Amino acid sequence: MIIESFRMEDMAPFLKLATEENWVAEPWEFEFLLSDFPQGCFAARADNGETVGFVTALLHERSGWIGNLIVAEQFRGRGIGAGLFRNAVEALQSSGAETVWLTASKSGAPLYEKHGFTGIDTIIRWVGTGRQQHAPDSAPEKCAGLASVSYDIDTHAWSDRRTALLDATSRRGTLLQNGSGFIVMQPCGNSVQIGPFSALDDTTAERLFEDAFRTIPMGTKVLVDAPTSNRTALRLFNRRNMKIAGSNLLMYAGMKPDYRSELIYGLATMGSSG
Repeated sequence: MIIESFRMEDMAPFLKLATEENWVAEPWEFEFLLSDFPQGCFAARADNGETVGFVTALLHERSGWIGNLIVAEQFRGRGIGAGLFRNAVEALQSSGAETVWLTASKSGAPLYEKHGFTGIDTIIRWVGTGRQQHAPDSAPEKCAGLASVSYDIDTHAWSDRRTALLDATSRRGTLLQNGSGFIVMQPCGNSVQIGPFSALDDTTAERLFEDAFRTIPMGTKVLVDAPTSNRTALRLFNRRNMKIAGSNLLMYAGMKPDYRSELIYGLATMGSSG
């Protein structure tokens, strides 16, 4: 077994594994990760050349994020996941990351705890459906790009500037923003993912959320990953009759971040890059 760089041709076998695990994963994310921080993305290959495990990492200014750690079922229990994980952590730390983030399933959390990771929150996956029956008389104005204040809000929320991730997600989705918050609606297969989504106050969050739902066709599946500790987000999604479809533990290692969950209503990706 060897661990080497994740290559573009590894995307298809990864997506196959992800589908088998019922993960929400999209090709665009790997294109972005492999272009932005390729030295943090790894694949494990068996002696016959078969690719049997993967992990990715993304570096911001002072922090990083590890995601997409997966090993084919028949190869589990051999330390492959731990080896991939160590490579990703080392790549981030050697590139200057002071804090490393990830989300962990209940079964995966013990591995990360052994490597110094601590739980800081729980991320809930909410699922709902769009309700737009016909084109509204006055659709909300879509924005061409993130305003500087939107980058600042995200920086306050995560204690780091995440420019590349925000640019990548806002470019591929529909962006709505004002001086107190922003929301992105990204295509996700036949569904719509809401996120990144941040706001400075409850009123702004609700207005952005309602404007976003006005653009999503009736019956379209809507997904959003949001922190449990944001009580306003919980109430907002409950009022929209969204249902909880699962949860993961949000963990970090290294320098404790000034994490402001009250500003975070939706992650930028489905748990794999923050």
